[in-house]
Order: sequence, then C-alpha cells, then structure tokens
Amino acid sequence: MTTNTIAINQQMDHFDGHHSVWLFGYGSLIYKADFPYLERRPASISGWTRRFWQGSHDHRGTPEAPGRVVTLIEHAGATCHGMAYLITPEVFAHLDHREKNGYLRLATPITFADGHSELGLVYIAMPDNDAYLGAASELEIARHIASSAGPSGPNADYLNLLAHALREMGHSDPHVFAIEQHLASFDKAD
Repeated sequence: MTTNTIAINQQMDHFDGHHSVWLFGYGSLIYKADFPYLERRPASISGWTRRFWQGSHDHRGTPEAPGRVVTLIEHAGATCHGMAYLITPEVFAHLDHREKNGYLRLATPITFADGHSELGLVYIAMPDNDAYLGAASELEIARHIASSAGPSGPNADYLNLLAHALREMGHSDPHVFAIEQHLASFDKAD
C-alpha cells in the first residue's frame, strides 16, 4: 500500500503568488534534476538528518518488494547538505508526481555556502506515511538495497549515485557511506 501525496501537496499555498521558489534536494534530487530550474547551488538545512528509512514502491522497488530511499528525520543540531534549485511553480506538477510515494512539501529555511538563507521547500516522508519502513542497521539496509529494484533501476544505483554526489560536493554522510561500504563488501564476496 502506498500513500499518494499529490493532492495534499497541491493544496500547499505557502508560496502562492511567488514567481520562483527554492527547492532543497537531499537524495536523488542532488544528482538527477529531471526538471527545468533557474539556478542550482549547494545548500543545507538545519535540524534534519538523512536516513534510508523510506520505502520506494514506485522508483527503486515495487509495491510487493519496496526498495529503500532517503527521507529526513528531525535531529537537533544536525545539518543536512544537498542541492538547492530555484524553480518556477509550474515545476511542482512534475515534482509532486515524482515524490508522490509518501513525501510532503514542507517550508524550511535553506542556507547557502555564503551563509545567506532563504525560505524554500523540501519534500520529506514523515514516519506516519504508509511507505515508511523505519530504522534499521546500516547492514540490514544494505542487504535490503542489494535485493531491490524498480522501474527507475536497481536500488543500489540510487545509493551509489547519492554517495558519489555527496563526495563530489565535499560532504560526508556516515549513514550513507556505511551502507555503501556494506553493499560493496557484498559485491566482493560474490
């Protein structure tokens, strides 16, 4: 069972009347911008940490065998690094569909490398959505990812592309990198 969040997200009116809005991406949005944007800049948000705790029934898994993708979990003092895109409101039709499996738009301050901050949006899958898988050890998550695939390809590709993108940006994410190491050890064992 999945939670289709398109209709809920279309009701968000926080940025109505704005010609452009900053969108913060922390997962596949870092490396896969399949939408038009006006500007793209490295950025971060505070008070959140990235975790592979969300199920993917529509991209990196199936309804019968969901994959695991990232969401954000509230964590005091944490900083999550990612990529911000300045987009026009028309882009939300595409993004709401892409993020429909449990992700809701939330308004959040986005901080850029120069210290400047803007109010923008982020898609977060909260723990109460039907696709939420919850906490597991990095080893368990790696095992799950190793055996999952969906219409967007193998779940392992999502993990590896995200880890590569974070390294390219010069950011460490112990959770993501630990899962990546476990996954690589499975490949060596084969």
